Amino acid sequence: MYQLAAFDMDGTLLGPDHLVAPETLSTLQRLADSGVKLVFATGRHHLEVQMILKRLGLQGYIIGGNGTRTLDYQGNHLDSVDLPEDVATETLSDRWQTRAKSHAFCDEGWIVEFAQPEVLIPHQFSGFHYQIMKFSDLAGQGISKVCFSSDYDELTKLEQRLIAHFGERADLCFSSSTFLEVLPRHCNKGTALTKLCESIDIPLSRCIAFGDAMNDKEMLESVGKGCVMGNALPRLKESLPHLEVIGSCSEQGVARYLQRLFL
Repeated sequence: MYQLAAFDMDGTLLGPDHLVAPETLSTLQRLADSGVKLVFATGRHHLEVQMILKRLGLQGYIIGGNGTRTLDYQGNHLDSVDLPEDVATETLSDRWQTRAKSHAFCDEGWIVEFAQPEVLIPHQFSGFHYQIMKFSDLAGQGISKVCFSSDYDELTKLEQRLIAHFGERADLCFSSSTFLEVLPRHCNKGTALTKLCESIDIPLSRCIAFGDAMNDKEMLESVGKGCVMGNALPRLKESLPHLEVIGSCSEQGVARYLQRLFL
């Protein structure tokens, strides 16, 4: 049986309303009580994940910022990875000729240059909020990732420009159809989970993971059992055709699957 369960949040544990449904919450609590280690692996800021878990009465390891930060059950940092300063500066410049909006993550929080109230909707439960600051004032601070928000067509065009510019200096992934992320090279949920499992002496073969977007790909293919959500991005389903597709987040697919498997 599996010793550890890793969960993406948006589009996986969270429903379309960006909340954890009661059945999902009770299933996670029962799973933890049975001795299975829980890992919450998300593109969200680790500070926000801590707030969410506290409100829900849950404990677990946190892989935040798509693998850039890993925290233990007590909130201690186990691993941190930042973008090279030159990559961060170039990514946050205005050279990209795009209507996509930029967001920067660092240990102090989530930074934007101007108000973007529409992106706060998924964060209403936690109350987590961006800070408004000029990106030029972030020079010298550790920026863990930069993400761009827009529609999928705009982001796919931007993706090609970013790939052409950075080459192997950074990694790119879609954390949803409306968010494209620039991450440190070889930094993702899969590498973060691998390091975590090594540190707590749990083989990846004894882990199960759930996800719905391209930022989950490495995690899903690294574990003993990777489960793709029914509502997953088509690109993820196409890239992992050998993995099982389960119910959607709107149907509490994770909870229903765990109940059949564990409880």
